[in-house]
Amino acid sequence: MSRKHHHIKGAEVSCCVKYFLFGFNILFWLLGATFLAIGLWAWAEKGVLANLSSITDLGGFDPVWLFIVVGGIMFILGFAGCIGALRENTFLLKFFSVFLGLIFFLELTAGILAFVFKDWIKDQLNFFINNNVKAYRDDIDLQNLIDFAQEYWSCCGAHGPDDWNLNIYFNCTELNPSRERCGVPFSCCVKDPAEDVINTQCGYDVRLQLELDRQKYIYTKGCVGQFERWLQDNLIIVAGIFVGIALLQIFGICLAQNLVSDVKAVKANW
Repeated sequence: MSRKHHHIKGAEVSCCVKYFLFGFNILFWLLGATFLAIGLWAWAEKGVLANLSSITDLGGFDPVWLFIVVGGIMFILGFAGCIGALRENTFLLKFFSVFLGLIFFLELTAGILAFVFKDWIKDQLNFFINNNVKAYRDDIDLQNLIDFAQEYWSCCGAHGPDDWNLNIYFNCTELNPSRERCGVPFSCCVKDPAEDVINTQCGYDVRLQLELDRQKYIYTKGCVGQFERWLQDNLIIVAGIFVGIALLQIFGICLAQNLVSDVKAVKANW
């Protein structure tokens, strides 16, 4: 009488999923730590860490916040995903999935709202730029950000050069003692290819001239309009970047949930 042997293969954790998730998140973790370190170093150089109340003193936007917030989120997510995968910790893996899912949901919501409320977003962008124009000389990082934006998009101010009247150093009032009175920052100037050294005084007194004469020396288009045109011209690239980020997030969530299922299946067989 023959005997039949039944071999039941027990559940096991996929090493491929486990170590792929671990490797991906350790890179994410290190990148987040680097961003955080850069942000904290920048604040230390500006004396913010020695006087934390100065964080709220800046009237405009401090670009260092981008490094702190993005770096902090990446650091936390990377830590949860890395340790969760290595230790097969379902709590950390679920935290990683939920946190990443929440970020994905917020991004999706922001994208839909931006499409539906285009005019409101445009008004907020105008307000944001003008608010930072006022604080142009208050923070070196903000100053560098505005200069980069104006040079990159060949623009000046939110709607045009006259927006610089909002800044106490560049306004045209008679009581303004600044040498930069009725001028614009050098980043508004049309660059001369023959010049090797940047002329930081090229925008002095330029707004005293007629608008047609200004066009020879400075950009007269506003940054809001130029940004909109740039967005339209590069819509496929921008959309591709956002879709790529979304797919990475979905992929990360799926990997984490798959690992959680494997761990639970193994524990169920104990």
